[in-house]
Amino acid sequence: MSDAQLLPLLTRIAEALERLAPPPPGRLDLGAADAFVWHADPDRLEPVPTVNRVEIDLLRGVERQRDILLDNTIRFATGLPANNALLWGSRGMGKSSLVKSVHAAVAQDHPGTLALVEIHREDIPTLPRLLARLKDEPRRFILFCDDLSFDHDDAHYKSLKAVLEGGIEGRPENVVFYATSNRRHLMPRDMIENERSTAINPAEAVEEKVSLSDRFGLWLGFHNCDQPTYFAMIEGYAARFGLDIPAEQLRAEAVEWSVTRGSRSGRVAWQFIQDLAGRLEKPLR
Repeated sequence: MSDAQLLPLLTRIAEALERLAPPPPGRLDLGAADAFVWHADPDRLEPVPTVNRVEIDLLRGVERQRDILLDNTIRFATGLPANNALLWGSRGMGKSSLVKSVHAAVAQDHPGTLALVEIHREDIPTLPRLLARLKDEPRRFILFCDDLSFDHDDAHYKSLKAVLEGGIEGRPENVVFYATSNRRHLMPRDMIENERSTAINPAEAVEEKVSLSDRFGLWLGFHNCDQPTYFAMIEGYAARFGLDIPAEQLRAEAVEWSVTRGSRSGRVAWQFIQDLAGRLEKPLR
């Protein structure tokens, strides 16, 4: 094949390869939104124009946790030292809602300063790449991992532990890490007990597993709510959204709803309000 015949063929091959591997997108303006989701493979930050959240004043039964996390976040947003935070405990009691609501409240008071970046648990090994991208930005970032936990033979916890405190570079000054979990030590209890019973040095093995939670300076516990707190949640939502129903009927229906669900929690309260608003033909805005 002559050079004259070969050149068009090579040109077509090059064009086909360009279509298969498009050029990387331009650098994202991290001041364009107040919330992002981190995706790996390929690495990218996706802006979230509207965050699914509850107004901070509507959160009931978590006032102590709210005040502590709010104070920590305000300090962080204003350039002062702040701790990583682990929100652990009962399902449906507002752990992730509190993180998003606190971020929104602080971002409103300090516009353009603070952004929320959600990272999925399975992308934890890519944290160093995310931090490298964020560390030179003028904004401050809350990295948020919802429902963080580690299973048997899951070594991702070592990556997170190194990034939070132990790595040679340390955590960037403009980044703090907030996580929610149903487990205080992020590991299944039987995993910790198995290490205790099979390791040559049980104390050191267990220490390795539970030391991850020590990287969080704030431990905020969330526990099942009692009936008065459940009623306070229901009544707060009903007042906020203008759901016109007698107080006794509201409470009776709320109790019936919680019995059918087998629990009382912030999530159950919100699900009841959604059902009630639908029956009353009242939008939740």
